[in-house]
Amino acid sequence: MTGPRDIHAYLAEFEDIPGTRVFTASRARQGYKLNQFAMSLMKPENRERWKADERAYLEDWNLTPEQEAAVLSRDYNALLDLGGNIYFLAKVFSTDGLSFVQAVSTMTGVSVEEYQAMMNAGGRSPDGVRSIREKR
Repeated sequence: MTGPRDIHAYLAEFEDIPGTRVFTASRARQGYKLNQFAMSLMKPENRERWKADERAYLEDWNLTPEQEAAVLSRDYNALLDLGGNIYFLAKVFSTDGLSFVQAVSTMTGVSVEEYQAMMNAGGRSPDGVRSIREKR
């Protein structure tokens, strides 16, 4: 049996996975207001306010300037890096009329059709870079 593991070192290992953002407690704290904003879009009256004036609606949420810019540009990869949870962010792209597949395909750099074909074929290949740090 091994001794206690350094939790910070363990969590840092998640940051070494290319193209993956693990929703840790740290990310949850970072994205709390962002995710609360996204969840607010579950209510029809909030969706209407959002659609009428996105910038004005965001003023109520005290997001960081980076989070606000990423929301307005619909940069979902940046939003994940800034603490967004994909299931909460789904409220944003659903309000825009996008399906999960349509929104997620924008995060991969491929068309909706290419993304669907890739997922139907079993997802991304496990071959390729598996560590950012080691570039292998």
